Amino acid sequence: MKVIVTGASGMVGKGVLIECLENNEITQVLSIGRKTLGMNHPKLKEMIHKDFSEFDSVKDELKGYDACFHCMGVSSASFGKEAYYKMTYGFTMALAKTLFDVNPESTFTYVSGQGTDSKEKGTGWAAVKGKTENDLLAMGFKQAFMFRPGGILPVKGAEPSGKVGKRLMKSFTWLIKLIKTIAPNSIVNTSQVGIAMIQVAKNGYSETIINPKDILKLSKA
Repeated sequence: MKVIVTGASGMVGKGVLIECLENNEITQVLSIGRKTLGMNHPKLKEMIHKDFSEFDSVKDELKGYDACFHCMGVSSASFGKEAYYKMTYGFTMALAKTLFDVNPESTFTYVSGQGTDSKEKGTGWAAVKGKTENDLLAMGFKQAFMFRPGGILPVKGAEPSGKVGKRLMKSFTWLIKLIKTIAPNSIVNTSQVGIAMIQVAKNGYSETIINPKDILKLSKA
């Protein structure tokens, strides 16, 4: 299986990338990003792409992939509504439309979030994520899955990319672990997210919205 991973410079994306590189059934991993990851692995191929508003210029390089694990995302607190919409909905749909054009029989997975509004009410992040999910599910891929992981613990060297994110994760890891103890089905780790994505790409799943409980179940398959 050949897969594409976006957002591999971030915590979730790197966690997914690591699982893909370790999985014997995945033969090639294409990482799409604005800068190099600084990693060397015989299965890893990198595409440096500066303009995420379009992917038609590189469509020939995207042919032949069986799945895309789209882990790229930004915080709504860091951007205005227009910029957040562009980077969350616009960039995702630009990639998905090009991939559907060249690999319609592939699987597309999207990292969304708990609290996403599938009814698309309002103008906040939840509605933007809901619209993104709905339009991806309606696009026509062989399979499409929307991952809503909630709280995530980094493992195997995965960590937030920015200094602020690293400080926050270091400060609040104890709280996430406490929540995990109280409500074990509400928290997942980066490895479990990656394994779950690989599982749905290989074997499908009964639900298209993947919540923490589903991720835990899939990661044990």
